[in-house]
Amino acid sequence: MKPESMDAVFQALAHAGRRRILDILKHNPGSLVGEVCAAFDTSRIAVLKNLRVLEEANLIVSQKSGRERRLYLNLVPIQMIHHRWTTEYSALWAERLATIKYRVEAEAESGAKATQKPTKRKRSKKTKAPRAKGE
Repeated sequence: MKPESMDAVFQALAHAGRRRILDILKHNPGSLVGEVCAAFDTSRIAVLKNLRVLEEANLIVSQKSGRERRLYLNLVPIQMIHHRWTTEYSALWAERLATIKYRVEAEAESGAKATQKPTKRKRSKKTKAPRAKGE
């Protein structure tokens, strides 16, 4: 993914209204433009501007059929960003988690060995107190 494309995706996702449009399309794929516009208190032109930004970022795809235009969510750009950022850090964290796991297992093993050793206790001899006469 080119840096310019990634910038467009982040810019599109930065606006709460555009994220709301994406939520609408996630729950209602194939929504008409008028249906999306009806979900907002702003003007139709303002919503259309937001739709244009989302289309330029390739986050939505529109399908025109006669006078109707249906909108669909396209998650590919978000998934590409996810892969770009997580693959680098996944290896780092996987290595760190493995190191922690090995340390904990080693400590548990050494602790188990310590508890398995029989401990010898010296029994103290109880001395009987002399009994008094008449007992």
